[in-house]
Amino acid sequence: MRAVLCKEYGPPESLVVEDVDPPPLHDAGVRIRVHAAGVNFPDVLMIKGEYQFKPPFPFSPGGEVAGEVLEVGPQVEGVAPGDRVLSVTGVGAFAEEVVANGPSVMRIPDSMDWTSAAALGMTYGTSVYALAKRASLAEGEWLLVHGASGGVGLSAVEIGRALGARVIATGGDNEKLKIAGERGADHIINYREAASFKDAVKEITEGAGADVIYDPVGGDVMKESLRCISWGGRLLVIGFASGDIPDLPANLILLKSCQVVGVFWGAYAMQWPEQAKDDFDQLFRWWDEGAIAPHVSHTFPLERTADALYALINREVVGKAVVTLD
Repeated sequence: MRAVLCKEYGPPESLVVEDVDPPPLHDAGVRIRVHAAGVNFPDVLMIKGEYQFKPPFPFSPGGEVAGEVLEVGPQVEGVAPGDRVLSVTGVGAFAEEVVANGPSVMRIPDSMDWTSAAALGMTYGTSVYALAKRASLAEGEWLLVHGASGGVGLSAVEIGRALGARVIATGGDNEKLKIAGERGADHIINYREAASFKDAVKEITEGAGADVIYDPVGGDVMKESLRCISWGGRLLVIGFASGDIPDLPANLILLKSCQVVGVFWGAYAMQWPEQAKDDFDQLFRWWDEGAIAPHVSHTFPLERTADALYALINREVVGKAVVTLD
């Protein structure tokens, strides 16, 4: 089979595409013929040796996949050869075949195309866990989504809207932010144009502040968010795309009586796989209802996986980039 290989740590152009033996099937494994694979920033970190998980060389990067089940191990239940599925694999998805752990494999609706399915796993899994489980976002509450033109940000806009929240989306590019508006954001804030997103949020919410703040950016954005959070609000720590992990002013947390809530979806999905599958059942229902639809701005063939990673690094992607094998 063809596979993208990382043989030594380096930039995307150090990756090679070669013919290799298919990975062995283990007792709890599911062999999937890959039709599409989502591209995520951890893929970049992994090939540079900067990610917490360091698979042995050579390895195929790629953490989420959509495809057809070819065979299953004897311990696997719930899926069978021929099923159309998605899975979050962590590694190995940039290849013609991948072996996923059984609990991570979920059948997708007949109406869902491969590209959308490959773009759903990590981002929508993170956002539904964050908003529904960690924040208990309620109908009518104000949701502030930072980085709203990125994959997790756009998914949070859609899921927030599906949960009945009033959504404020921030970002730094008006053309990209248009997509957030089309996907359900009630208000758009370009932080490059606004003197202060804090003041804009307070004006929009008539001084109350945002009930839930979804922050994959970190840095000064996270610090400023504490100045426009509502009393009793919830600040969701999704990640640090800015590269800066902030020291938060604890006095504001006290004065606002707010919560700072960590969101580590990968650990949740590993510890509570049945709950994670229930979350995806809800995502699939929203898909069938037309409430969510991953926005994929770029697709690349397997041979151009390096270009896909650079599109992500260079902030060209709106929503998701996907590697396709059809």
